[in-house]
Amino acid sequence: MIVMKFGGTSVGSPERMKHVATLTTRSGEPTFVVLSAMSGTTNTLIDISDYLYKKNPEGANDVINALEKKYRQHVEELYSTAEWREKTLKFLSEEFDYLRTFTKDLFTSFEEKSIVAQGEVISTNMMANYLQEQGFDAVLLNALDFMRTDKNGEPDPQYIKDKLQLQMEEHAGHQVYITQGFICRNAYGEVDNLQRGGSDYTASLIGAALEAEEIQIWTDIDGMHNNDPRVVEHTEAVHQLNFEEAAELAYFGAKILHPTCIQPAKYAGIPVRLLNTMEPDAEGTTIDNVVMRGHIKAVAAKDNIIAVKIKSSRMLLATGFLRKVFEIFESFQTPIDMVCTSEVGVSVSIDNDAHLTDIVNELKKYGTVTVDTNMCIICVVGDLDWSNLGFETLATEAMKDIPVRMISYGGSNYNISFLIKEIDKKRALQNLSDKLFGGEK
Repeated sequence: MIVMKFGGTSVGSPERMKHVATLTTRSGEPTFVVLSAMSGTTNTLIDISDYLYKKNPEGANDVINALEKKYRQHVEELYSTAEWREKTLKFLSEEFDYLRTFTKDLFTSFEEKSIVAQGEVISTNMMANYLQEQGFDAVLLNALDFMRTDKNGEPDPQYIKDKLQLQMEEHAGHQVYITQGFICRNAYGEVDNLQRGGSDYTASLIGAALEAEEIQIWTDIDGMHNNDPRVVEHTEAVHQLNFEEAAELAYFGAKILHPTCIQPAKYAGIPVRLLNTMEPDAEGTTIDNVVMRGHIKAVAAKDNIIAVKIKSSRMLLATGFLRKVFEIFESFQTPIDMVCTSEVGVSVSIDNDAHLTDIVNELKKYGTVTVDTNMCIICVVGDLDWSNLGFETLATEAMKDIPVRMISYGGSNYNISFLIKEIDKKRALQNLSDKLFGGEK
C-alpha cells in the first residue's frame, strides 16, 4: 500500500483534480489518498467564521453563497455525466445548508472547527465521485471515524491504528481509498484538527498505521531544494535526506514540509517522498533513515527572528542563572531557537514577539538586556558531525563577508546555524550556494 497526499493547490481546480485522479490510479496498485481542501477554501471558511464571531450572519451568508456558486461551477467542469453531476450537486446542497445552520445559533471555537473541516469533506467527496464516474473502484473513508488526538492535543497512534484497520477490514479489496487530511476528533469526541503539518501529518500517521510501503507528499515543487529557490538562482532538488536533516530544514525555513509531520514515518521506518504534481516523473526528494556520510545537503533560512542578550557579571560561576532565564521564556510560552553562552552572558533567538516586552522586563531583574530585531537564521544541513574535519569551515568561509550575530554548532550532528541581519540574507544564501554547491550549473 502506498499513501499519497495531495495539497490544496494540487486539487485547486477541476482540471487539477482530474490530473490527481490519474496519478492515484496509474500504478494499478492499491493506494490510500489523503486530500486537503481545494486551495482558497479553508481561508474562505475561516472568513465565514470571522463574520459569525462578529455576529454578522448576513456577511457570513454572502460568503457561503459565493463559495457554493464557485463549487457548483466546479461540478459542471469536473463531471461528464448527468448522474454524477446531480449526485454531487445534491451533496453540495446539503453541505452548504449545513454551513448555513451556523448562522442561526451561538458561535464558538467548537463551531469554527466544524466549519473549517468542511473544506476537506467537500474535496474528498468530489474526488471519490469523480473516480467512481471514471469506473475506478474508489471508496471514501471518513477521517473522523479513526483520526483522533489525546487530551494533550497530540495524535493517538494506537487508537488511529486500531480504528483504521477496522475500517480497512470492513472495506477490503478496493483500488483507491480516500480520506480527509487535517481533520480529526479530539479526546472528547469533538471535531478538531491536527494543526501542525495538517494533511501531511495525516498521511504520515496513516502510513505508520497501515505499515505502508511508502508515503508520498505531492505538492507544486519537485522536492526540497538545496537552497531557497525564491532567493537563489539555479537551486536543485535534494534527492535524499535522512529524517533528522529533513526536520532541521523544515524547522529552519523549508516551507514544503512541517518538521513534526514526518515523525510517525520516521519511527515506523517508512520512507517519505516529496513529489511534484505538475512534474510527476521528476525524482523528487526521498526522506528515510539512511545517513549519507560526508555530504552537506542544503541551506535554509528562517526570517523574523529576534535576538535577546542578557549580560550579567553576577552570572560568573553562579548556578541557576540559565534556569532562571529559560523559565522566563517558558512562562510566556515562547520557544527558543538558538542559544549561545559566555562567562558573563547568554544570547538566545526567538521567532515570536507576542510577549517580548514582558520577557525583557523579567530578564532585566537578572542583568542588562539587549534586543536585536529584523534578524534571520541561516541553517546549513548535512553530515556535520564534529569528526568531519573542515566541514564547518566550509560554511564559515562562505560567511566571511557577512556580519554574524550568533553561531550555533554542536547541538546537532546535522546543522550549523548563523544568526544575521535580514538585509544580508540574500547575499549569505548566495555565498553558501556558491561555496557548497558550486553556484551556477
